[in-house]
Amino acid sequence: MVSTFTLLILGIMISFGNITSNLYAAEPPLDPAGLATDKSNNVFVADAANFRIVKFTNTGTFIKSWGGVGLGNGQFNVPIAVAIDSSGNVFVADQANNRIQKFTNTGTFIRKWGFTGTGDGQFKNPYGVAVDSSGNVFVADRGNDRIQKFTNTGTFIRKWTYTSGLPIDPVGIATDKSGSVLVADAANDRIIKFGGAGTFMRSWGGLGSGNGQFDFPLGVGTDSSGNVFVADKDNNRIQKFSNTGTFIRKWGTPGTGNGQFQGPWGVAVDSSGNVFVADRVADRIQKFTNTGTFITKWGSVGTLSISSNTQKSDPFS
Repeated sequence: MVSTFTLLILGIMISFGNITSNLYAAEPPLDPAGLATDKSNNVFVADAANFRIVKFTNTGTFIKSWGGVGLGNGQFNVPIAVAIDSSGNVFVADQANNRIQKFTNTGTFIRKWGFTGTGDGQFKNPYGVAVDSSGNVFVADRGNDRIQKFTNTGTFIRKWTYTSGLPIDPVGIATDKSGSVLVADAANDRIIKFGGAGTFMRSWGGLGSGNGQFDFPLGVGTDSSGNVFVADKDNNRIQKFSNTGTFIRKWGTPGTGNGQFQGPWGVAVDSSGNVFVADRVADRIQKFTNTGTFITKWGSVGTLSISSNTQKSDPFS
């Protein structure tokens, strides 16, 4: 489709309505909450405050975006999390609309399900979404203190909760290669691992800044070896664990430098083991090796959408 209106700024063509380059004209900062990767290692970002999903290459080059604020199909009201199935379909936790939306890999709307409530298939602030290798969809239904499981087309399968002291506070959610479900239990400062049918397997964590402790963990991701990566938000770091919760390593300190964080929210791992972090307060994505070595970053602080290791004169840097 050809845009009906274009503007030439500093010799760069910008299309309104359809963005035809990787440059954003007068856009607000990226607000990266959840993120996910597809089988081609593209990176999808839930740009929450801007009511859209943004798709980038593995190195941060802008590909496309879709959304807009509203209740219509393909519109969002705080899209907070995103997940990709093995066919490349995109699932979005549309938090304030209390629903899940499903799209093709290029952003074409397919279906939606859910509305406000406590019944099966209803939601109260869904904060996380994940898809297992069989295509089942898991939703962190935070306001209802539970996890819900659906078929790939949105048919309700089951639900579960977990109480050990305090009710579960499910925010981030991920699946591993065996079909287990990992939940970032934010207010309880722990990770909980369930079987695919909701059976409790183990948990680890506790409030603190030591190895294996957390201070409001928001995001969780897994790699092809089953290792678990946690966005430890208020400790401003990423922690890596074995699939059974054994601490392996950590990286990150508070700040805006390479490898530093300001409120890391989401974490995802591509098929090559690269780790992507939604460094939300810093308005950027950071990319690392599987062991935490900084690779690159991109984000928004102005008008451009460019992946680089330069300072913030470029907005997606």
